[in-house]
Amino acid sequence: MALLAGGAPALAESSEVRSGLSAPAQAYADYLAGRIARGAGDWDNAAKRLTGALRADPANTALARQAFLIQLGEGRYADALDLAAKLKTSGADSFLAGALQVSDLLSRNKLPEARARLAEVPADGLGQFVVPLLAAWVEVAAGQHDAALAKLSVLEQTPGFVPLHRLQAALIEDLRGNGAVAGELYAKALEGGTPLRLMQLAGNFHERAGRVEAARALYLSVKAENPDSLAADEALARLDKDGPAPRRLVADAKDGLAEALFELASAMHQESAQEMALMFGRLSQFLRSDQALARIMTGDVLQARSRHADALVEYKAAVDSGGSAVAWMARLRQADMLRRLDRVDEAARLLEAMATERPARSDALARLGDVLRSQERYGEAADAYTRALTRLGESPKLTAGLLYVRGMSLDAAGRWAEGEADLKRSLELNPDNASVLNYLGYSWADRGVNLMQARALLEKAVGLKPDDGYIIDSLGWVKLKQGDIAGAVELLERAVELHPLDPAMNDHLGDAYWAAGRKQEARFQWTRAAQQSADKDLKQAAEDKLKNGLPLPKTAETVVPKGE
Repeated sequence: MALLAGGAPALAESSEVRSGLSAPAQAYADYLAGRIARGAGDWDNAAKRLTGALRADPANTALARQAFLIQLGEGRYADALDLAAKLKTSGADSFLAGALQVSDLLSRNKLPEARARLAEVPADGLGQFVVPLLAAWVEVAAGQHDAALAKLSVLEQTPGFVPLHRLQAALIEDLRGNGAVAGELYAKALEGGTPLRLMQLAGNFHERAGRVEAARALYLSVKAENPDSLAADEALARLDKDGPAPRRLVADAKDGLAEALFELASAMHQESAQEMALMFGRLSQFLRSDQALARIMTGDVLQARSRHADALVEYKAAVDSGGSAVAWMARLRQADMLRRLDRVDEAARLLEAMATERPARSDALARLGDVLRSQERYGEAADAYTRALTRLGESPKLTAGLLYVRGMSLDAAGRWAEGEADLKRSLELNPDNASVLNYLGYSWADRGVNLMQARALLEKAVGLKPDDGYIIDSLGWVKLKQGDIAGAVELLERAVELHPLDPAMNDHLGDAYWAAGRKQEARFQWTRAAQQSADKDLKQAAEDKLKNGLPLPKTAETVVPKGE
């Protein structure tokens, strides 16, 4: 009986027996462990386990499909290609299996075989968009550019794929030397925004074509949107040197298909379809391992799955293969992964070195502050943010952000007056930042001061983010401090509905229930707070309230400080 149907798999007599289990039991254990590991994001272990299970039940196509996805997601291309062939011959083909095989055939210039395989690739789901991309670049490899554009045209009929069509068509026209049409298509692709890779590709086209002013205008437009863009800075510096034209970023059909698959991966990543983003990212890397932005995106997907060590590998590879601007991005991410791996001193050394390398930039020092703040080294974090602030020019948005995190750090370091000043200044620069409105409003409410102002800030924050449980909790807390018990209970109940396991919110709701005379419900919430809190002070406070209750005047009286 097939493994997925719950029966013991068919086993060859020579199958190994591990861990004291019988061979059938071990194979079934491998299958179950593989599924659990995949669900938990531990794909390395899932690959090993599912491969073992598949060895025991080689005719099981559903298991083969799972194993293929795991091997592709891990970048184990030889194993993935073997499984793709198995899926095709067993009638369990998929567009991802076909995409890998076509990519392999294209990379080895086996174009008739690539065309034949394309005719068999399922065009269901995302396959209906993937197959035209594959077909277009196979035709480019054969020198059939008009046929390639015809294959690609189906994407133009689907609104969400129009930007991808424009960029791919631009790359094809560029490769065949049709500069006028390529330029028009690049311009249309830029109408939807200027992500970094599109800036690189379009700017590269203009520079190679001698259109220096068009390239300069593009880079300046990116700087206007993102003043901190190192890639735009470096591109502008390169133009000022008046050096030789750069090499093509997309040199042939193999590079072009890699770009197409990277664009698909990026789109999936932006839509939080992380598993599919990983698959397309790996396909892109199969064709072109030196595409540093694809490496970074793959690292980002792995980081989102809490696979920090694997993400670090990808970021290091991006440093090795990318230009200095992309390498800088990757190194900042490396530092974050080192922190998450509890290698904090390494992260700090890396960021200090980066800050020394580029004394005009603030981002490495800002990231250093984040690392130190995550370790509760608040005074040192505030110092790092101060160093970052001294490097900023006229950039209100960046200044406001740094003042916010420095203000939080100063508050946590016991320097509230300085922190309060930073928070106020941050709001002057960016008055609609809900996070700063919340932090300052809650801080005032928690201290029992400036309650009317705190309420105004928090009502504005709730208006900006009406479904944010943390801000709703803060507004409920200030209402409780003001003596609006009914209003406080309503808001704090809603906050706990949104975050039922947050101990601070449970504690606040307990206080509100006690003030409302609902003592049994108050004790229930305080019990949850005491049981769930990792904060020793909050845990102790909740336990004290469970023993002694809460003096009613502390929460029920209207507190109106002087001046309000």
